[in-house]
Amino acid sequence: MHEMAIAEGILGIALKTMEENAATRVARVNLLVGEMAGVECESLRFCFAALTKGTAADGAELSIERVPLIGRCGACGREQPIERYCFLCPSCRSGALEIISGRELKVESLEVD
Repeated sequence: MHEMAIAEGILGIALKTMEENAATRVARVNLLVGEMAGVECESLRFCFAALTKGTAADGAELSIERVPLIGRCGACGREQPIERYCFLCPSCRSGALEIISGRELKVESLEVD
């Protein structure tokens, strides 16, 4: 379950940021998770809650914003959602799609007290 390793990384970022800002508690962590990141969000929430017990992030909310998989066609220039991992442009059927979103796994912001 790689969600545990991801949760450990998120907790490390949150606690380090809390210390750097002379805060005493992490209240909320806001994440961006791309559709293609391969993250099971409910498992990530479970792992994060388990890891934060007894830490300065105990009880912190883990807010997850899913980012859709979007591609830009190198042939026709259109930006469109990529559905069912079909990497052909739905407009011109070119295979020259550049992924412009959907691979994110990022701590977007933190709320600390």
